[in-house]
Amino acid sequence: MNILCFLIPAIVGIIAGILGYLLGKMRDVAPDADTELQIDHTECKEQNKILSDRIASLDQELALARSSIDALEATLKASTLAAFDPKLAFSVMRKKIKQDDLKVVEGIGPKIEALYHAAGITTWKQLAGTPVEQSRSILLTGGRRFVMHNPETWAQQAELAVAGKWQELKEWQNKLHGGRK
Repeated sequence: MNILCFLIPAIVGIIAGILGYLLGKMRDVAPDADTELQIDHTECKEQNKILSDRIASLDQELALARSSIDALEATLKASTLAAFDPKLAFSVMRKKIKQDDLKVVEGIGPKIEALYHAAGITTWKQLAGTPVEQSRSILLTGGRRFVMHNPETWAQQAELAVAGKWQELKEWQNKLHGGRK
């Protein structure tokens, strides 16, 4: 019985010592892990702030670009509308002309105009920027009966209409035959 009195407290002491040692080690390990997490969290917050600032900067640039585009479109629309003078066009062409009426171009009639409208080309300015090959493709969409038309001069005629150069357009059209040179 005497041995048990010494042995039990010794075993309990050894176990308590081991547990204390292990708890101490865990305590030493935990602050390092917490420190790493805090460092990672701080870096993440810094990256988030940098990216948020960049997004805000890009949003400002986008808003500025959009306002510039809107201003340019308004200026272009105003200049296009101001350039068209129906009275001048009538006095030269001897017929009533509506703005962006593609039939003003020698060689384009109502059916070809409908083909262009279906292709999204509804203004003289758009027609002026249409390459001859694209015009031929548009004509092909109408079928074989439109293949005989030659759109070589249509873009240049549309340019003259956009610029309001009705006298030059009329003189040139007098030299053309069905829109051909």
